[in-house]
Amino acid sequence: MFSNIGIPGLILIFVIALIIFGPSKLPEIGRAAGRTLLEFKSATKSLVSGDEKEEKSAELSAVKQDKNAG
Repeated sequence: MFSNIGIPGLILIFVIALIIFGPSKLPEIGRAAGRTLLEFKSATKSLVSGDEKEEKSAELSAVKQDKNAG
């Protein structure tokens, strides 16, 4: 999505944000964006680990059923 944005594009975005929000609000906005990104990463990581646990549990129960049936 952002692979086509180079250094000039990032500078332009920063200048526009500086004009819109002002220099006093930018650090606060940056911290909020960082916290949001951190929460998103941790949520996706927990979803992935939950899916892996479910898969392992399903495999284990299938092995137990095969062992009991055989």
